[in-house]
Formats: sequence, structure tokens, C-alpha cells
Amino acid sequence: MAPKRTSTPLSPIKRLLALTLALSPVLLAAGAWLTLPDPTELVAAEPKTTALIEQRQAEAKAKGQTLRIQRSPRPMKDLSPTLVRAIVLSEDGRFWSHDGFDWAELKSAAERDLETKSFARGGSTIPQQLAKNLYLGTKKSITRKLKEAILTVKLENALEKARILELYLNAVELGPGVFGVEAGAQHHFKQSAARLSPHQAALLAAMLPAPRKADVLHPSPKLAIRARRVLRLLRDAKEISPSEYERESMALEILLSAVSATREAGAP
Repeated sequence: MAPKRTSTPLSPIKRLLALTLALSPVLLAAGAWLTLPDPTELVAAEPKTTALIEQRQAEAKAKGQTLRIQRSPRPMKDLSPTLVRAIVLSEDGRFWSHDGFDWAELKSAAERDLETKSFARGGSTIPQQLAKNLYLGTKKSITRKLKEAILTVKLENALEKARILELYLNAVELGPGVFGVEAGAQHHFKQSAARLSPHQAALLAAMLPAPRKADVLHPSPKLAIRARRVLRLLRDAKEISPSEYERESMALEILLSAVSATREAGAP
């Protein structure tokens, strides 16, 4: 009969090591929570700069260039409600109901990534994007994603939803050196963000997945498709009436056609 296997008790040092390894993720998260910025200072004040602005300036400097920053923060009450709605519908449709993370979208993104064997699809909410823009920049790493998650929780705990959205609208990148929807409206449409028409709002919102590559004066087919989709979202959300949707769709197509005609005229 085989002798019974007996376990050797762990030494105090080994027990301490095992406990440390088990607790290390918690300790790391706690340390990150204490050392990462406190968003409470943003309850009423606008940030003087952002990590993304500083990153873009550094990238330009590395190329021997100087990046001119266009930025004009505005309170949300001074922005077109249709523009605000277009951006929320386009970027984070469940913004007002989630806790900073859209778990359904994250699950969908993960399933899509597994299906395509890539990491192309997003899933970031507006609070997550704000955390990245304000504090982290765009460099991708596991550590940065952990910090982004912690900062998202801190933003949600410290600020009202409306303030998070307002900060995002004033920080979002909308072209090379262009930050915030007011600067974006001025840069691309030569008018205030308060005066944008629904089709202009849809086109501006449609830029957000790749704002530095998008050009509202020379929209790519992909940008045009996204703009049409955002306009439909505004109609379905009853932000614009069916008749207004028809008018704005025609205005959008006229704009897109005018750009196509300009391209053809300038072609060799």
C-alpha cells in the first residue's frame, strides 16, 4: 500500500511571499489610486493643458515643427444642444446611464476582437476617453489601461455627469492642434459651435474616431458614411424631426457633392 502523501508546511518567508504575490494587484491598484491626479480640482476649473496636447506638441517638436494650439473652452450651455447630442449618440450612447464603463460594449468589443483576431475595435466611454486625453495621452500599454480605468472611476466619483461631458467636449481632439468642439467648429466651419446646423454637427461628430485624418472640407467616403449615420441617430433619438432630417440630409449631400465636384475639377 502506497504511503500517504503529506504536505510540507510553508515556511514563514514563503507564506509571506505567497501573500505578497496574491495581494500585489490590489497593492498596485491602491498605489495607483493614491498617486494618480485628483479630478476634484476640475469641478469648476478648466485644465490649463492636457496630456494629449503636450504629447502632440512633443511629437511636432521631434519633427522640428511648432504646433499651433487652437483651444477655446466653453460651458456646455453655450454649445449647440444638437452638437452635444450628436457626439454622445455617436461616441457613447449609454453615457448618462453607465458608471464610467459600458460593460455591454466592452463585451461586444472583446467578442469582435476574438472573432477577427485583432484589437481594432474600441469600446471606450466618454469618461475613459476624457481620462486618456487629460492625463495619459495615446500611448498604448497594459499599465496605461490600468491607469485609465482607475482615473475613470475617480472622474465618476468626483464629478457630475454633465461636468464630465463638458470637460470632454472642451478637450476632444478635432484636427491637428485643434482641441474642443468650439475650436473645431471655428476651424472647420468658421463659426461658433453654438450655431452649427444638424448636418454640420453630424459631420463634426463623425470625425472623432480619427480626427487628425478627417477633413470636413475633403471628407473621405468613410467619414461621409459616418456623418449620415450620426444624422440618422439624431432623427431616431427625436433630436430632429423627420422633416428636418430630410432637409439636413439634403444639405449634407450637397456639401459632399460640392467637395466631390471640387476634387474632380482639381484632378489632372
